[in-house]
Amino acid sequence: MKQLLLVFIGGGLGSSLRYWISKYLNSVETGIPYGTFAANIIGSFIIGIVLGLALKNNSVSQNTVLLVATGFCGGFTTFSTFAYENHIFLKSGDFLSFALYTLGSFVIGFAAVFLGMYLVKFI
Repeated sequence: MKQLLLVFIGGGLGSSLRYWISKYLNSVETGIPYGTFAANIIGSFIIGIVLGLALKNNSVSQNTVLLVATGFCGGFTTFSTFAYENHIFLKSGDFLSFALYTLGSFVIGFAAVFLGMYLVKFI
């Protein structure tokens, strides 16, 4: 039950922060979802750090992993919104934004995870 509560709290905090970031960074004028992109990249970096620390020398407890990686990062990052925003790009015929957003999200997201895990080696 404690683990479920940790995921719940982390998820609520992550979702609330994602809402705030998207509210202020997503561009209504251009339709470019800067907030979603930022949340996904930042969340990828955070999960890289947390899981890198957990794998490095068990310095992060399972409860911390549940709170931060599963809960916070799970609530903060969003694949469903990313997929919907790409649907909007395709529906409007904006294939360039679709390609840039999709490729950028995958490439930079993976790089952020790897960078977080790499930086843990120096801690």
